[in-house]
Amino acid sequence: MSELLQLTGVSRHFSGLQALRDVSLSVSGGEVLGLIGPNGAGKTTLVNTICGVTPANSGTVSFDGRDITKIKTYQAARLGLARTFQIVQPFAEFSALDNVAAAALFSQPGASLRSAREAAREHLAFVGLEPQADQSAATLTLAMRKRLELAKALAMKPKLLFLDEVNAGLNSAEVERATSLIHQLAANGITIVMIEHLMKVVLNVCTRIVVLHNGQLIADGAPREVISNPAVVEAYLGQQYAKRTARNG
Repeated sequence: MSELLQLTGVSRHFSGLQALRDVSLSVSGGEVLGLIGPNGAGKTTLVNTICGVTPANSGTVSFDGRDITKIKTYQAARLGLARTFQIVQPFAEFSALDNVAAAALFSQPGASLRSAREAAREHLAFVGLEPQADQSAATLTLAMRKRLELAKALAMKPKLLFLDEVNAGLNSAEVERATSLIHQLAANGITIVMIEHLMKVVLNVCTRIVVLHNGQLIADGAPREVISNPAVVEAYLGQQYAKRTARNG
C-alpha cells in the first residue's frame, strides 16, 4: 500500500496548552486506522490540524505527495480530505437531500445543482436515508443525522475520510448498522481514520491502531498488539478491560 498521509514532528499549542507534541504518523492508502485515547488526548485536534482548522505550529503534514501543512479547510476538502463531526450540525431547515448536495457543491466547484442532487440521492441511498431525502434535517433522529453526516462526507469524494465518534449516542442496533457501513466503505477502497471509544468497533473494523495520550503518540501497531501494550492499558484501557480481553482471547 502506498503512503497517503504523512505527519512529521507535528505540534500544536493553544496559549499555555500543548495539545499535540511532536506527532509523527503515516497512513497508507486503503487502511482503516483507529485513533484512540482518553478524552482530551488531542485526537480531534490532530484531525483539525491535518484538515487546516488549526494548522500546526511546527512540523509538516503531507497528503498524496503534497505539503498541506498550512492548507485552508476548503482546499483540504477539494483535495479529497473529508470528515464527519462528533456533534452533528446539519442545515436544519434544508432537506436531507440538499444538505448532501451542498457538501458536493462546496467540494467540487463548477458542479451543477442537478448533478449534485443526483449524487446526493445515491449517497443517501447508500446510508439508508433515501426515504427521508425530502425531510428537513431537523426532523431526523440522532442516528439518522449521523448517517446524514456520513452521506455529506461521501459527497465530497474523499480519498481520506475522518470519522469522529460516529457511534456516540447510538444504541447497539444503530452501532451495528454504522459498523456495516464502515466495512462497505473500506471494501470500496476509501482510506479511513476513525476516532472511536467503542473498542468492540475498533477491533472489528480497524487494520491498525494509534494511541494518543496528552498530545503524544504512545503506541502504533496491530490492534491486538496495541491493546495489550502496558502504556495503553495504563493510560486508557484500564486493567479490567485488559484482563477481560485476555480471557476472551
